[in-house]
Amino acid sequence: MPLLLTDAQQRLLRRAKLTPFLLLLAVACMFVLASWCLGQPFAQSHHWQLALRCLRAMTEAGMVGALADWFAVAALFKHIPIPWISRHTAIIPRNKDRIGENLAVFVRERFLDGDSLVQLVRTHQPADKLAQWLKAPANAELLGHQVARLAAAALATVQDAQVERFIKLALRTLLGQIDLSQSLSKVLTVLTHNGRHQVLLAQALDKLVELLHEAETRTLIAQTIAHWLKTEHPLKEKMLPTGWLSDKGSAMIASSLEHLLDAIADNPSHVLRAKFDQTMQEWVERLAQDPAWHAKGEEVRRYLQHDPAVGEYVQELWQSLRASLQADLANEHSAMARNVRGMGLWLGKSLAADQALRSSLNTRMELWVQELAPEISQFFGTHIADTVKRWDARELGELIEWNIGRDLQYIRINGTLVGGLIGFALFWLGWLVNHLGGGSA
Repeated sequence: MPLLLTDAQQRLLRRAKLTPFLLLLAVACMFVLASWCLGQPFAQSHHWQLALRCLRAMTEAGMVGALADWFAVAALFKHIPIPWISRHTAIIPRNKDRIGENLAVFVRERFLDGDSLVQLVRTHQPADKLAQWLKAPANAELLGHQVARLAAAALATVQDAQVERFIKLALRTLLGQIDLSQSLSKVLTVLTHNGRHQVLLAQALDKLVELLHEAETRTLIAQTIAHWLKTEHPLKEKMLPTGWLSDKGSAMIASSLEHLLDAIADNPSHVLRAKFDQTMQEWVERLAQDPAWHAKGEEVRRYLQHDPAVGEYVQELWQSLRASLQADLANEHSAMARNVRGMGLWLGKSLAADQALRSSLNTRMELWVQELAPEISQFFGTHIADTVKRWDARELGELIEWNIGRDLQYIRINGTLVGGLIGFALFWLGWLVNHLGGGSA
């Protein structure tokens, strides 16, 4: 990260330093002038002597104050080659690394600690703000547009030949680490746990019954029967009323299947359900333990991993899918953007209508940041300290001087003015003491 100041910033910094310097120069000139006038014939009267001595005392104290504050300010940023004192100058550049470490500790302990992050979540209620933001159609539109842009950028990156080779290598490596038979056994174990597969079977049976009720299904069965009669029994087909038989056969077959499916669906103890359970358990056990199935799984895995035809098919499939996605994303009425927009609106409305869900999400986020706070704070603290260490000490000094040094120049101005006021006060205090004590000013 470059820290060097621009020419415009350097001009502003020089201009800021010029004002206290000119003030110091003016005070020094007044001191010289007052000292010179004290020895001149026209200034030998009591009043002239008193005024000039007062002016000399003020300007002398003003110069001392200005020089002292100049040294204090300059010592922060610059090396001043004065014996026994120089090691206490250039304080910021010399302590750059320690400043970075202290800054890292400060940020880590004061801004990124668990309590601070939890309070931040509790104050802002992110789930509530997300719901309100997503409810606005313009924000949902923006979300869809940005997701489409990110997807298009990702696709453009993947289009690179080297990236495609990397993805192929990654997929082959991943396939090489998969035991298909064991993996399928675990998947089936999860699917069959607590009779979950029976729920899926019931849903499948319901869909089949609905399919049998459709006119298109009855027509397809009738056409299949008619085709069978024509191909297998052409003579009988000419003698029999084929159309009537096809319609009646279709209705009979559909009705029989419907009764069978209803019986299976309504009877949890149906023999076919038990057979289905037995078959699933056999599959699970054979996939997990049978060497023949394991060998077959290895054969399939090696085929998927190394067969050129499979690789070409997957590549063509991906290229076709990518081209389709890119065409959609290039369209201002992108289906992906529209779907994301719809999902965003739905999520916003759902969150806005469900106070319990929002509270649960906010609570979960508080627990999440509380658990992650040590890792987050450590990461950012280390990043801050390492970044400051990489900076050039001189450039860092210039950067800090640019940000706060201009304000520090007012310290030099104040030192000159305050020094002059102190010189004025001390002069008149001394005169008053001498006057009351009977001496002369």
